Amino acid sequence: MNPMFKRVYFFLAISLVLSGPTAAWAERLSVNVGVANIRTGPDTKETVIWQVEKYHPLNVTQRQGAWCLFEDFEGDRGWIACSLLDDTRTVIVTKEKCNVRTEPDTNADVRFTVDRGVPFKVLGEQGRWIHIVHADGDDGWIHNSLIW
Repeated sequence: MNPMFKRVYFFLAISLVLSGPTAAWAERLSVNVGVANIRTGPDTKETVIWQVEKYHPLNVTQRQGAWCLFEDFEGDRGWIACSLLDDTRTVIVTKEKCNVRTEPDTNADVRFTVDRGVPFKVLGEQGRWIHIVHADGDDGWIHNSLIW
C-alpha cells in the first residue's frame, strides 16, 4: 500500500477514536423501572436534573463503569445507571394530542389521546402503524410519523 494512503488511513482512524461516540454509534435502550433519575454525571452523588418513566427510549452514546451517558428524543443529555436500562423496543410520542386507535387505521375509533413525551413499549407493527402499550396497560395503535 502507498505510504501516503497508510498515513491518511491512520489519521482517519485516530480522528474517529478521538472524536468519541456519536449518535451513529448510539445503542438504543429503554428504561425498565417505574421512574429513573437522570443525573449530571456518572455517580449517585451527582445532581438529579430530571426523571423519566418506564419505557422511555434513550440513545446511549457512552458507558463509564455502571453508568450510561445518553441523548433523548429532544437532544437532551444525561447520565443514568445502566442497570435501569434494557433492550426492550420502545417509542416516545413527538407531537401534541396524538390519537391512539383501536386498529391500525385512521378510520378506527380513538382509544385515547396522548401528549408529546409519553413513552410506550412496542408490541408489533403493521405497515406504518405501531402497536403500543403504556406502562399502565393502556394499548392501541399509533402512526409511526408521531413517534421517535
